[in-house]
This record gives sequence, structure tokens and C-alpha cells, in this order.
Amino acid sequence: MADSNSADFLSSLFSLDGKVAVVIGGTGELCGAMAEGLAGAGAEVVIVGRNAQKAAARIAAIEAAGGRAWFHTAEATSKAEIEALLAAVLQRAGRADIVVNGAGVNSATPFFDIAEEEFDRIIRVNLKGVFFGCQVFGKHLVEAGQGGSIINIGSMSGVLPLSRVFTYSATKSAVHNLSLNLAREWAPHRVRVNVLVPGFFPAEQNRKILQPERIAKIMGHTPMARFGEARELIGATLLLASDKAGSFITGEELIVDGGFHAMAI
Repeated sequence: MADSNSADFLSSLFSLDGKVAVVIGGTGELCGAMAEGLAGAGAEVVIVGRNAQKAAARIAAIEAAGGRAWFHTAEATSKAEIEALLAAVLQRAGRADIVVNGAGVNSATPFFDIAEEEFDRIIRVNLKGVFFGCQVFGKHLVEAGQGGSIINIGSMSGVLPLSRVFTYSATKSAVHNLSLNLAREWAPHRVRVNVLVPGFFPAEQNRKILQPERIAKIMGHTPMARFGEARELIGATLLLASDKAGSFITGEELIVDGGFHAMAI
């Protein structure tokens, strides 16, 4: 009986049954794990990206666990494609409740060597992509009048500048700022906007800059002395996504970093 009561209690807080979650960047490792978590909590999940093969593997894992998911290809930096994504979601699923803006690219080019093309590309994906996701889906959520949750993927480099990733840090700082601005604007409409801030996770986009010397520095600055695992973002995702458990949480920068931000020396 106690087990049943606790299950009911947890479900009342975190269940996403009947909700539709759109995960832009869901073909990546971190957002893919978040997509699995959202599906596990009952949401119908739309995985958005450009790599159908990666999406198929993630969808297979979701379906094997009893969840529902489908893939829509879209370029996050194109407003027209994000508008087409919204239209496709509304046509197929009938609603959109949760949006994850997680498309991102990184580079460790030394500052004096950063070419204009590289600078523009990182700005376009990391900032413009989040901007369009918020503008298109945020407008729909505000006008629909049913509330909703937008989760933008930030970075520790948006909290404290990190060496070697100059353009990336600048874009993530902008994502944090934009998110808090929108949280204020849309709070009266019960559309919550939060930033999920991963610490160091050895995901695809940062493996190329994780040489042994840098890994040693990161570990020396992380009280838990290890990298995060993608599944460790799921709990924070569900908290921010749920309009029950997270009903009063907006404008939050929720850091999941093993204590990195809490340590100076």
C-alpha cells in the first residue's frame, strides 16, 4: 500500500501524461537523454535534428521502454523550418507543452585565430537557434493560454567564462540572459522559461577539447571528481518540465555540475 501511495504521489508531481515535448537538438547525447526522460514520464516526444539515424536509435530506446516518440528534421537556425516544425507538431500531436532548445556547437580555436565564419556559425546555432525556438514556440504557448515550459540549454561557461571556448561562452551567456528576460515577460501567461546548465559531460561537441591536461584541471575543480553522465540531467529536466512540480520555477539557472560552480580553490 505504501508503495502504491508513493508511486501515486510521485506521479502527481512529475507525470507528463498527455503532454507533448519538443526536443530541438534531441539527436545529441545530452538532449537525447533528456528526451528519453520526458518520454519515460509519459510525454509524447518529438525529437528534432538533422541526423535521422541517431534519432531512430533514440526512438527505438524510447519505444522499447514503452514511450512514444517521433522524428522531425529541422534546422534550428531557420525560422521558417522552426515554424514548419510547430505546424507539424500541432497537426500530428495536437498540442505542444514543453520545448527544449538544445542545438549547439563548440570550438576551441585560439582567440586571435577565430575566423569570422566560425564566429558567425557558433552565434547562429547557439544563440539564433534558441532565439527562434523561443520566438516561435513561445508565441504559440502564450497565445494558447495553457501555460507551458521552455527549457534552454545553458552552460557553465554562461555562468563563469571558461578558457579556450571564447565564442561558445559568449553565446551561452546570451542564452542565459535571453532566458531570464523571457521568464519575466511570459510569467503572467504561465509560460515558464528556465535554463538547464550542465557542468562537464563528455558529450560529442566537447570531446575534441578534452585533452588529458584539461581533464585534470576540470577534475581538480569538481568536488565529485568525475564527469556527469547524460542520464543525470533527467531529474532536473522533469522538475523544470512539470507544471506541477515546477509550477513556481521560472527564470532559474539550474546547475547540474557535481559542484564545479561551488568551488574556488
